[in-house]
Amino acid sequence: QVQLVESGGGLVQAGGSLRLSCAASGRTFSNYYMGWFRQPPGKEREFVAAIIWSGSNTDYADSVKGRFTISRDNAKNTVYLQMTSLKPEDTAVYYCAAGFGQYYYTTGRESSYGYWGQGTQVSVSS
Repeated sequence: QVQLVESGGGLVQAGGSLRLSCAASGRTFSNYYMGWFRQPPGKEREFVAAIIWSGSNTDYADSVKGRFTISRDNAKNTVYLQMTSLKPEDTAVYYCAAGFGQYYYTTGRESSYGYWGQGTQVSVSS
C-alpha cells in the first residue's frame, strides 16, 4: 500500500507557472512508476505525464508537451509536475498516481495505476 498526497495547486493567470508535488509514503518509492492525470470541469479524467521508477524515461500528453515537466526525487519520495505557460484549458483537478514495478516504459493508461491521491485544484484565469 502506498499513500499519495498532492500539493501546490492554486489559481494562476494564463501564462503563469505552478509546480505540483506528490509525496508518497508507505512503501519503497523507487519500486513505483508515477503519473499525473487531470480532470477538467465536466470532462473525463485524462493522462498528463508519466515517469518510470528511475526517472530516466518520461512521457507527456500532446496537449502539455513542451510546457510541463515531470520529475521525481526518490530520496524525498516525491514526484513533481512543473507547469509553465499555463492556459485556461489546463484548469482541472490534478491527480498523482502510482503503479508498482521497475519497468523501463511509461504508461498513460489509468488502469495501470493502482494508487491515487485525492487531487489538487489548478485554476488558470484568462
